Amino acid sequence: MYLDESTSGKYKRYLLRESFREKGKVKHRTIANLSGCSEEEIEAIRLALKHKEELPRLLAATEEFSLRQGLSVGGVWLIYDMARQLGIVDALGHSRQGKLALWQVIARVIDQGSRLSAVRLAGHHAACDILGLEAFDEDNLYANLDWLTENQSRIEDRLFRWPGPRHPSGLFLYDVTSSYLEGQHNELGAFGYNRDGKKGKKQIVIGLLCDERGTPLSIEVFVGNTTDTQTFGSQVKKVADRFGGGEVTLVGDRGMIRNKQIDALPEGFHYITAITKPQIEALLKQGVIQMSLFDQEVAEVETHEGIRYVLRRNPFRADEMDESRQSRLLQLRKKAQAVNQYLKEHPRARVDVAVRQITGQRDKLKLKVDNDASERQVQIVVDEEELGEVSK
Repeated sequence: MYLDESTSGKYKRYLLRESFREKGKVKHRTIANLSGCSEEEIEAIRLALKHKEELPRLLAATEEFSLRQGLSVGGVWLIYDMARQLGIVDALGHSRQGKLALWQVIARVIDQGSRLSAVRLAGHHAACDILGLEAFDEDNLYANLDWLTENQSRIEDRLFRWPGPRHPSGLFLYDVTSSYLEGQHNELGAFGYNRDGKKGKKQIVIGLLCDERGTPLSIEVFVGNTTDTQTFGSQVKKVADRFGGGEVTLVGDRGMIRNKQIDALPEGFHYITAITKPQIEALLKQGVIQMSLFDQEVAEVETHEGIRYVLRRNPFRADEMDESRQSRLLQLRKKAQAVNQYLKEHPRARVDVAVRQITGQRDKLKLKVDNDASERQVQIVVDEEELGEVSK
């Protein structure tokens, strides 16, 4: 590595370059243009290159020199610039609370953790320098969460209208999830249908409203024992008051939009949802739809009431369900085999008890089979006609 210097009139050009060989030929590569450096800086670089082997030892032995890691800039600046382009910076505002909220967003992207960890993270990253913040602690961040709660609607509205008034297509997507809690003192925490399968844990219910592209518009937290259908009304009001305009269509799953919710929709509101198994069976009995329609790739039926049913059979899902039934049937037969072996080895064992065990296992696996106990042996008898109905 060396300094390449050239002069043209009053202009001096300095390049930091290195030499290398390629196919036996000596070539040069420019690493940096140092023409903007002062004469003192150029001389220091030249001196460092001349004494590069002794320089680390000499610096380490000199007490007036110390090496330390400065604040990290790149990650914070990159996320800040992305937040600016997405309108998050303007939506939060440029007050101290807005900047603290922005840091909580940036800290969550860099490294998930508590408010205390976000404070420690700011000690290693140039958060205050880039965001123009004064020093803060975890109490400031907890207080900032209260500020976010108080200003949530205003921030969501700003994001919805950024970078100007948006003209929605009228299609809104809505879904619900839950998150379990380890503690007992959350005012929204309650026992309810736990999607995480965590028994004995309180939870909160969270509803997310998105536009037609899946971009989040609003999030709302409910008490943990709130059902999906109970969250739907507030979303209808939110769309009507804040995000709507013209005809509105809400999309939700079968557990969310039911008859009661449909009847309560305001004029000009429409819905798209899936129907339940009992509803499908009722339509089949009424002749509104036929099983043969599911043989087509996509079929559509419109009723006199203006309801459109779009039918689609998923062959992959059908195969999965059939494999699941066969697997559960095999499991039941293995259980019967074990019970029969026990009856054979224990003459005093009661057959009716063994039958109850198999029946309990059958019901647990949700199988349509009959138990035939004869000659102290339990047999699994499959009702093919019933199984055929189930497979539909």
